[in-house]
Amino acid sequence: MIKAIFFDLDDTLLWDQKSVKEAFAATCRAAQERYELDPDLLEDKVRESARKLYSSYETYEFTQMIGINPFEGLWGNFLDDQDEFRKMKEMVPGYRKDAWTAGLKALGVDDPDFGHELGEQFRQERRKLPFVYEETFATLDALKGNYQLLLLTNGSPDLQNTKLAITPELVPYFDHIVISGDYGRGKPDPGIFEHALSQIGLQKKDVIMVGDNLMTDILGANRAGIKSVWINRHNKERNEVIPTYEIHHLQELFAILEKL
Repeated sequence: MIKAIFFDLDDTLLWDQKSVKEAFAATCRAAQERYELDPDLLEDKVRESARKLYSSYETYEFTQMIGINPFEGLWGNFLDDQDEFRKMKEMVPGYRKDAWTAGLKALGVDDPDFGHELGEQFRQERRKLPFVYEETFATLDALKGNYQLLLLTNGSPDLQNTKLAITPELVPYFDHIVISGDYGRGKPDPGIFEHALSQIGLQKKDVIMVGDNLMTDILGANRAGIKSVWINRHNKERNEVIPTYEIHHLQELFAILEKL
């Protein structure tokens, strides 16, 4: 019988991809007004340059292990008390400016000052634009009290707590919040799942993991011997990682829990 549910945060409960998309749209409109640039094209070029730059930094291996993506680097402060996060804190202001400046340059505009301005605007826009999936609260309302709920999220504690601070309604649902940057390794490392189990004092057979990412949430749960539910809202192709269950909407979780 299932006694606890582990939930991923980004793109499982919080619609992070939409927040990033909307922040790009608002920021790219400023470039359209200044230089008549195509906002969609600029977004593509900035995303491209951000990925390239991000993977060139000495912190890249660490960000891969903890699970921090290039677009989180574009708005996070990384005020965490740890050497690698301190390096990121030093690195991100230049990274933001360079990513946006390179995007502008790819469209024929050489203006580093404006690149800096856009980088700072993107940060503000992302903070103003938290989105939660419409079914998130109804699902958590129905589960709270019947199951222990644990939030298991990859990322910088400072940044993940910022996301929770701008959607404060989420936090009270959870008995425990485990962030990979606090633990030292991220999903799919089975160790973070074992750490989460120790927080709630249960065995792996008592728990189920719900997440949107096959390569972190589902692979990690599989490696830890925990049943997994892949929420596949956008009908993505499945790869070699096989979840125990697949759903397209959080409300479908109830039928699975009833069976178990």
